[in-house]
Amino acid sequence: MEGCIEERVVEVADYIVEHKATVRETAKVFKISKSTVHKDITERLPRVNAGLAEAVRNVLDVNKSERHIRGGLATREKYRHREN
Repeated sequence: MEGCIEERVVEVADYIVEHKATVRETAKVFKISKSTVHKDITERLPRVNAGLAEAVRNVLDVNKSERHIRGGLATREKYRHREN
């Protein structure tokens, strides 16, 4: 792996842990695709820093367990705006 990719992987992982961010939010901040974030976290990060990979996995597991709530809130907002 190139050095700049390893640096990005660690930066992305640090951002996710620090902000408890979703993959989508992280992709927007770093201006990369969701697929790239996912590949960085699942494939590259464990080779670079296994401890950080575990911390990121914990955050993403929480996000996954809460996503139905965020989806419901987004749908409610969507229909609220349509009423106005």
